Amino acid sequence: MDTLSKNNSYGVSKFDNFCSLLWHNHFKLAIDKIPSSDYQSEQYIRDSFYKGEWYESYDLLEFLANLKSNSFYIENEEFMFFCNEILEREFSGYRFIDNQISPITNRNEIEEIENAISQSGEFTALRGVNIHLKSALEKLSDKKSPDYRNSIKESISAIESVAKAISENPKDSLGGALDKIKGKIKLHASLERGFKQLYGYTSDSDGIRHALMDDHNCDFEDAKYMLVSSSSFINYLIVKANKAGVSLE
Repeated sequence: MDTLSKNNSYGVSKFDNFCSLLWHNHFKLAIDKIPSSDYQSEQYIRDSFYKGEWYESYDLLEFLANLKSNSFYIENEEFMFFCNEILEREFSGYRFIDNQISPITNRNEIEEIENAISQSGEFTALRGVNIHLKSALEKLSDKKSPDYRNSIKESISAIESVAKAISENPKDSLGGALDKIKGKIKLHASLERGFKQLYGYTSDSDGIRHALMDDHNCDFEDAKYMLVSSSSFINYLIVKANKAGVSLE
């Protein structure tokens, strides 16, 4: 807290500004409820972290990770890296992924998701992919009421979006898009069949997609598998499209 206590040119400390943001945007309390002394404010923050519900501690870490870098001398990437080291050391079932604390701990799986979100954010044509992936991760990562069913839906929508972007026809179904892109990016016939069987045609009432969507008892494992496998497939298609000279701008 020492760094945050330094006064700025207006006579208001960075810690005061930090508390204002924290009370208003995270604790959802009136700013006039901030304790009068820094010590009391620090104690309130400490108690909320150590004595609150388990998910409240993670929520506070997420809030800190999403503060603008340099605003309070908090470097987001370094902070999340440090947190992940501690979470791993303490055998936590959560890790930071794309500024969110998610119930995924395998480093390879985390890398696939982060790469898919990062790569899809670099191309204009993949904006929808990026939105769907982030939404799938958000719904999976909700610590109070995770929405596995709709996380699966968002993961599959991300696959549809990338396939449509490469096929250059937004009206295509997933199956139709895969039919068109297999020539462009040299998609092996066996892989094409496997992807179609895994994700199902959007119009196939017996397809996997509809089976998953109709099952209200979707579990974490279902949503996690679909997010990781979709992210991996998206990374694969982006690399293939780049090698084939397909524009995604």
